Amino acid sequence: MDSLDTLPKIGAPATRALHDAGYTTLRQLAGVPRAELAELHGMGPKALRTIEDALARHDLGLG
Repeated sequence: MDSLDTLPKIGAPATRALHDAGYTTLRQLAGVPRAELAELHGMGPKALRTIEDALARHDLGLG
């Protein structure tokens, strides 16, 4: 499975927040505004950095 097809390892609250918002893969997060993700309940700065780092490995990023 391509690592774009899964979410990076982040805490359970952040993972739940992403799933509740409809995001189930890293690919879906490419281009999403960072501020929008930061507003999700359970999404902290560490999880955001982890997501950004994972996207950067694929030459992608948040919006």
